Amino acid sequence: MLKSPGRRFIVVGILVLLMFIPLFFAGEVINSRKHYSQDTIRNVGMEWGGQQTLSGPFLVIPVEREVRTITARPKVDPVTGLVMTHPETGEDLKERFEETVIKASDPVYLLPKGFDAQLSTQTQMRARGIFQVPVYQASVEMGFDFDLSGAQTQLADNETLLWDDARIEVEVSNNKALRGKAEIVADGAALPLAPMSGRHGFTARTGDPRGHQAYALALGLNGAQSLMVTPVGLDSHVTMTGDWPHPSFSGAFLPDGHEVTETGFSANWSIPHLARPLPQAGREPMADAARTVSGFGVRYIEPNDFYQKAYRAANYGILFIALTFLTILLIERGSGRPVHAVQYILVGLTQSVFVLLMVAYAEQIGFAAAYAVSAGATIALLTGFGAVAMKLGRRALVLGAVLVVVYAVLYLILDSADYALLAGSTLAFFAIALTMFATRNEDWFGPEQEKGPGILARMAGAASRPAPPAKSPETRQNPAP
Repeated sequence: MLKSPGRRFIVVGILVLLMFIPLFFAGEVINSRKHYSQDTIRNVGMEWGGQQTLSGPFLVIPVEREVRTITARPKVDPVTGLVMTHPETGEDLKERFEETVIKASDPVYLLPKGFDAQLSTQTQMRARGIFQVPVYQASVEMGFDFDLSGAQTQLADNETLLWDDARIEVEVSNNKALRGKAEIVADGAALPLAPMSGRHGFTARTGDPRGHQAYALALGLNGAQSLMVTPVGLDSHVTMTGDWPHPSFSGAFLPDGHEVTETGFSANWSIPHLARPLPQAGREPMADAARTVSGFGVRYIEPNDFYQKAYRAANYGILFIALTFLTILLIERGSGRPVHAVQYILVGLTQSVFVLLMVAYAEQIGFAAAYAVSAGATIALLTGFGAVAMKLGRRALVLGAVLVVVYAVLYLILDSADYALLAGSTLAFFAIALTMFATRNEDWFGPEQEKGPGILARMAGAASRPAPPAKSPETRQNPAP
């Protein structure tokens, strides 16, 4: 390019900045594939059952009230039984009538006094095209009871509890997820279940709940991505176990204790009623508030999936392109034939395409194997290009060694999200330090013949030189032969 090392360095820096363009488009392609993957996971999950949140159980006791009404009705002759009419107009006569009617009122909702739940899940992988989607089958066991003394305190004047029409309600995210066993047992007797109208979940008629001491619920359901539960008891104790090795505990409450191994997880929660903003008894439905404010549980995630790794590689790509350009710039010195700008661009494009290669192969053979194939092909291509096209000779081996180190460090960065920033910043610092050491004696201005006084020095020299003597008119008219 240019003989001045300083100018070559600046031009290479500009070429590095230009590499942001292909890296940007590579990142957009990765984002598109990631969104396609997420849509597939979401669709398969919804077909299997979707994200599940168990809300309840709630004891619902209908309420009726007496209402006195005053209306007008036709006046009847007590003798003839006929409707009386006005003697002049002939219109039917009306009389004031007062009656008492029974109307339905808002029911009373009671939350359990004791609430113990054990949830266990078994996961399996479902395939949709090239994508693998983790789903689960859950088994739910609950034990609970109700303190019925709070129901009477919710009544207004002229209201009566319809104990015989009481029912238990349990809400789920989607009824199509219900699979296998589903039963509620009251003191050893199974209660009949029915789906709720207009809502997802089921209900069980209990009869007069004052004759029941305790209840048990057994439920099987499918789901994907998350399993949540609401702490509806005066004292709630929840245990979750599963065979998924990458759980993410989330929601309103984190577990009191948990254990995660390569074969699964277990977690437990103990939550008092003061920790949740829900009354033990009320006149309004509490399921939505329980889900929104107090839900907690487990999310089934794929940690650090290869789309995240590839996108991180695109973000760090400019750093590794810069290191490669810098290596070429340092080892080309003395070759007598500087590397051309077009060759730098080809090197940068190759490293940009590496990210796309990695994603394309990872979708087929997994991240580790895809990274090895893509990095190996990139290193071999650039090393051969350096030896043959850039005329680096044996110095191309130095380029290959640097690329091996660069892509090994990149793999460490991608494999561990927690230490990505630490590794990347440390590598950048050492690369700059090594460059400073390698160029400590560099003459950035180039050979002496290319150098000249600066513009300020030339201006100062011109001002200090004496002006040439003025020529006479005769001299100007008759120049010497």
